[in-house]
Amino acid sequence: MGRLSGKIAIITGGAQGLGEGIATVFAREGATIIITDLNDKEGQATAKKLGGHFRRQDVIVEAAWESLLADVEREFGGIDVLVNNAGIGNTGRAQDPEHTTLEDWQRIHRVNSEGVFLGCKHVIPAMRRRGGGSIVNLSSIAALVPTPFITPYGAAKAGVLHLTRSVALYCAETKSGIRCNAIHPGQIRTPMHDILVRQIAEREGLEESLVRGEFLKKIPMGEFGSAEDIGHAALYLACDESKHVTGISLVVDGGMDLSQ
Repeated sequence: MGRLSGKIAIITGGAQGLGEGIATVFAREGATIIITDLNDKEGQATAKKLGGHFRRQDVIVEAAWESLLADVEREFGGIDVLVNNAGIGNTGRAQDPEHTTLEDWQRIHRVNSEGVFLGCKHVIPAMRRRGGGSIVNLSSIAALVPTPFITPYGAAKAGVLHLTRSVALYCAETKSGIRCNAIHPGQIRTPMHDILVRQIAEREGLEESLVRGEFLKKIPMGEFGSAEDIGHAALYLACDESKHVTGISLVVDGGMDLSQ
């Protein structure tokens, strides 16, 4: 306990799902957490439950990042950890390489890739003023394996991986004291995953249980991960135990990548 005592942490998309799991672990380990999200009701409820703080934020708006970080520095004295978790998945329409609309491609890339870029860009000077910090970017197993059924999502998450490595090297070479690492969740039971299963079932005319079972077959360890599994991975990358770790890809997928 207390592995993040004294740390100020922002978790984007923290209202539910992976973000809530990460925020839960961080709060348990003593961090002051600031949850950001567009879901005011869920975000406020999660922050209240965990003894944290909530700020409404659209991660694709640059001015929102500038305002958020200025407020956090003024109110809390700085920022030590940023978890770029906010993201979107399936839009409900086909997302294979032939039928994905340009609108869906751009929307998914804006949130899942550009939102992470803006977070990294604007937190670097704030963390430098603090004397260093840790950036944790949520990528996906979809960045590491072909994903023809969710092509824009996989491509955007692959962009997060490349960005993470570039930010890590830049921060190391500029002696900023900032580390940047990526987590690649596999099949994690979250509201986003449940929506994906439901949409595939509806599109293919199948029972949801059958679709979920097909996903489960791809996991050698035989079970879906939990949001707190990702929280524990983020905890390691956020705390000082990983002070010599930067630019890595931490895969949390129950062995799914091994079976591809």
